[in-house]
Amino acid sequence: MTAALTGASHALPAPMDQQRLWDGYFKDHYADARLARKVWEHSAITTRRGVVDPTQEDISSWGTGARMQRFLTEAMPLGKEAVGGALADAGLDAKDVGLFTVVSCTGYVTPGLDILLARDLGMTDSVQRLHIGHMGCYAALPGLGATADYVTARQKPAVMLCLELTSLHVQPTTDSARSGSPTPEDLQQMVAHALFSDAAAAVVLEPTAAGMEVVDVVARTDVATAGHMTWDVTDQGFKMGLSPAVPDVLARHARPVVEELLGRHGMAVADVDGWAIHPGGRKIVEVVGEVLELAEEQLAPSYDVLRDVGNCSSATVLLVLERLAQTVDVPVGGTVVAMAFGPGLTLYAALLRRR
Repeated sequence: MTAALTGASHALPAPMDQQRLWDGYFKDHYADARLARKVWEHSAITTRRGVVDPTQEDISSWGTGARMQRFLTEAMPLGKEAVGGALADAGLDAKDVGLFTVVSCTGYVTPGLDILLARDLGMTDSVQRLHIGHMGCYAALPGLGATADYVTARQKPAVMLCLELTSLHVQPTTDSARSGSPTPEDLQQMVAHALFSDAAAAVVLEPTAAGMEVVDVVARTDVATAGHMTWDVTDQGFKMGLSPAVPDVLARHARPVVEELLGRHGMAVADVDGWAIHPGGRKIVEVVGEVLELAEEQLAPSYDVLRDVGNCSSATVLLVLERLAQTVDVPVGGTVVAMAFGPGLTLYAALLRRR
């Protein structure tokens, strides 16, 4: 049998009120620039999570080395909690795991989290490991596909962890951003600072158990728009590039990608019971919903996660799947489509079926 999701859990750092982040830090960071304030007001986010609260600790001038050291310190307890919770949810022991996949684009250490967490969680010394790095917000879905392929081929359980600490990458402001005449690059930083959040989310996959079966995964990369979304390693952490044209590109590709995925299984959009769309921002969810002709209630899990947690990069679509499982009754044999988007410009979609 093919792999199915049989357990899920997540771990979140302390909550940060979105308005308090503006009033207590970013308002001064941008000299109360009208455009930055407008971006904040239209974020559709109430609460975010962060291992670094900039109202208490300003790390915008830190070098990348210091940020990576902090990544290790903060990531370990979050990873343990998320993976441990997912294994408990599936009723498995850490020693049962055949493959441990770790996904992250916000921090790197060697030995990596895959080694250190496997050690601390009690996985065997023969556990296979896979690290997926720097793919961005869509990385959970290629990670899910690769992990599901292992489970299907080897008939052994696996765990995938997506762990992102975007709060470690607050960038220093610029004179142009504070002057009231921001550059396009300044605007992209304003949007990134208003949207991104921290989370660890984990899922367990097994070959022969009841759960959400991973039926298929498809990808589409529009290389002509590769510069629309970037994530550059700089001397002061990782810097986001986020063009306002991203929603328009997604609008062109989202329906063809979904129709390709569903068409391979004799399905249409109307046949899908649940949708887990990565909430990269409010406009992205709106655009994808429009082109797929989805009702507001079908988009509710995505909007809820955006409102309550923010955009947690690769971990976000797993959080949406968790929220969907809590709020949408998908019957046995029913299907869910998960979608995520990121640099490239890349769209990924996965078809899941309850068994």
